[in-house]
Amino acid sequence: MWRLVPIAFALSLALTYLLTPLVRKLAIRFGAVAIPRDRDVHSEPVPRWGGVSMVSAFLVTLGAIFVYTLLRNDHRHFATPWTDHQLHQFVGIFLATLLIAIVGALDDKFELSAIWQSLALAASGLILYLSGASIEGMGNPFYNSPATVHGYDPHSWIQFPEWFQAVATVIWVFGVAKTVDFIDGLDGLAAGVCAICATTLALMSAQTGQYEVTIIAAAVVGVCVGFLRFNYNPATIIMGTVGAQFLGFILAAISVVGTLKIPATVSVLLPLLVLGVPIFDGIRVVTQRAIKRTPAYLPDKTSHIHHILINKGLSVKRAVWVIYALTACLCLVALVVFHQVRH
Repeated sequence: MWRLVPIAFALSLALTYLLTPLVRKLAIRFGAVAIPRDRDVHSEPVPRWGGVSMVSAFLVTLGAIFVYTLLRNDHRHFATPWTDHQLHQFVGIFLATLLIAIVGALDDKFELSAIWQSLALAASGLILYLSGASIEGMGNPFYNSPATVHGYDPHSWIQFPEWFQAVATVIWVFGVAKTVDFIDGLDGLAAGVCAICATTLALMSAQTGQYEVTIIAAAVVGVCVGFLRFNYNPATIIMGTVGAQFLGFILAAISVVGTLKIPATVSVLLPLLVLGVPIFDGIRVVTQRAIKRTPAYLPDKTSHIHHILINKGLSVKRAVWVIYALTACLCLVALVVFHQVRH
């Protein structure tokens, strides 16, 4: 199964690369175009819907790999090497991604009310929970396993009640998706940051033997890299709501299925480190707006980290690379912590 990881990366990259020019033409034809506003860095209209090519490439890649594993495993009985639990999670991620893509594409065309985006993200988090991918608990920070205990110690894990698992999963999905949406303010920023985060999550899941998570993460890296060809400054197309919230949802889902399952004190810390730049930036902005009594959902051109860098005189490309570097540093720290916990 591990040989499917580079295949997932290459296939999703190639599909995104081929589909994006076609989607760009569709966006122009149907009027899904971002008209420059005071808060935008673009001076000319730019087609949206870039995320449509990303979502399409991602779903086709996962669908192709899933069918391949079915056929490859047993031609006679159409059996699956996936466990029932893994299959349910796979279907849940697939359906939730489709829901986010539909609502996001409509938002990019018609600029829907924020309530519709919120409902779609909440519903996607609920779908994820119902599929069996949920925040089940966390490591107990106040318990040290005795030296005589070998293997898993149940006292080191705090199990959440069912209702709290559902609420925590929905909040996590909503929060990560919105923070990725927040940082999608410069050409190539969100795609590059998410590629770095997904690579880190792929490395972590690979070390724990979660091949299905690694395949999904590799597909995310592929769509991000393929899209950067058209989205890097100066961008000819932007990912829009559909792309940003799709990436946020997938990263949230991967971290729930993967790193949050580690029975250790750092089980919650790791995904926070990996996704640190968008999460910490989102928390800081929301806190500032709460203090100023400004609605958190209103966009501006001064609050976010990329705005601050631009206002300090950095070019778009330099600001993007500074944030890439910050993301890479946090991901490196997360990998080091992960390695220490594993050993």
